[in-house]
Amino acid sequence: MTRTLVVLLVFGLITPDLFAQRTTGDTTYKQPHRPQYHFSPRANWINDPNGLVYYDGEYHLFYQYNPSGIRWGHMTWGHAISRDLVHWQELPPAIPEEGETMIYSGSCVIDKTNTSGFGQDGRVPMVAIYTGARPDNQSQHLAYSLDKGRTWTKYASNPIIDLKQKDFRDPKVFWYEPSQHWVMIVLLPTDRKALFYKSPNLKVWTKTGEFTAADSPATVWECPDLVEVPVDGTIERKWVLLLSMGNNAPAGGSGMQYYVGRFNGATFINESKPGEQRYVDWGKDYYAAITFNNLPRRGNRGAISIGWMNNLQYASEIPTTPFRGTMTLPRELRLAKMPAPIARYELRQQPIQELKPLLGASFQWTGTDVAQLNQSLASNSLAGDTYWLQLELEAAKTGVGVRVKKEEAAQGKGEETVIGYDPAKQLVYVDRSRSGQVAFKKEFTGRFTAPLKPQNGRISLQIWVDRSSVEVFGNNGEITLTNQIFPKPESRGIEFFGDGLRSVLIRSVEPIWK
Repeated sequence: MTRTLVVLLVFGLITPDLFAQRTTGDTTYKQPHRPQYHFSPRANWINDPNGLVYYDGEYHLFYQYNPSGIRWGHMTWGHAISRDLVHWQELPPAIPEEGETMIYSGSCVIDKTNTSGFGQDGRVPMVAIYTGARPDNQSQHLAYSLDKGRTWTKYASNPIIDLKQKDFRDPKVFWYEPSQHWVMIVLLPTDRKALFYKSPNLKVWTKTGEFTAADSPATVWECPDLVEVPVDGTIERKWVLLLSMGNNAPAGGSGMQYYVGRFNGATFINESKPGEQRYVDWGKDYYAAITFNNLPRRGNRGAISIGWMNNLQYASEIPTTPFRGTMTLPRELRLAKMPAPIARYELRQQPIQELKPLLGASFQWTGTDVAQLNQSLASNSLAGDTYWLQLELEAAKTGVGVRVKKEEAAQGKGEETVIGYDPAKQLVYVDRSRSGQVAFKKEFTGRFTAPLKPQNGRISLQIWVDRSSVEVFGNNGEITLTNQIFPKPESRGIEFFGDGLRSVLIRSVEPIWK
């Protein structure tokens, strides 16, 4: 859970009505900036995803939630479920704030063998491990559910770990099969230190190791995850440590980084070289992503993560109502092993395959005449404000790309979000300087870049455009850029530019809300 938001409040960067603003009005899913295929709550504030877990045919998405308003406060675990990771049903809040103890971020496990003793009458317990946060103390707590997360009982002997510290939070717990015990990774955020614990029963924990990294540009770490993922083209698997950066991310403000290495059941052994650029996402709006526990066996597919699509610099000011906060698309995580002389592992991310049924009507083009492409697109009946694009670009000497959410009648001076490739600098970029509403916070506007080298002289871009976001995946997930945008509803134009464009595929994306 991001205590950084608390710091922003103390320094006056979040307005004082933070706790008092209760949501009223339209709670349909049809508002101009309402995501149509990303999860958002019907109303009120959300931030970090919590407790991602699969059990008995349901994917559970818990999340930081304010049941009382549209700004951060009264942290409670919200709850939504899905049978396909795409269509979500929002349920009543799961684990409520109690007295002065807020329910900060954490994780969920399925205690299949009832190591905790919480199970009754053959019912398998779902166990939540979370930070109980008071103004002067953060400690780790348990709650359990015997009805698939619908109702919860807090453990009578909470807290399970208490270091008597103000900043100690965000436990990620998983079962470590080789040693038959539970593992917890939890942070001392301002020390940029990850602590490792083990337990036979989720109640009694023994510290086993620590991890820190002098090369991290962040001054605060939050929301850790440690997950084993496959390496493309091999039978090898490596451990990836995900860490959210409270500041100093490549696009400014909050973001995420990762390390690759080994895990021996006690501590993480980092094999990443100092100084390597290991950012999970190069955009402005990707934070607190964690992976699902207890996923069903799916061949050699990678781990699946969901992140919070926002930035701590302006999260409380984005112009949405009656909700504030959105989750990213679920992503599959894998690694690629780079050949010598690079000889390192790099993260690869792709939108999950389960999104494909949302893709509808299509427009396809191949050629070299971009003017002809734009003319053909203008006369095409493909309509809507949510769509997916696949672009194949030749790394020419001039920039090439696409303008989306373009204001048609503005004669070149209206709204647009520009996604392109700069071949001279070998950078993919998203420019949202004129993307719509940008003046609500000075840190919002800008042009954000990610390094990407051509493959056989080509660049491939996969772009998911929703009503209030663009998610860009370059060269099969070698880089990603996630950014929010807030255009007018009528800004729906698409326009391509540059000499290097070689093929375009556009498909509409159907809404997930019924």
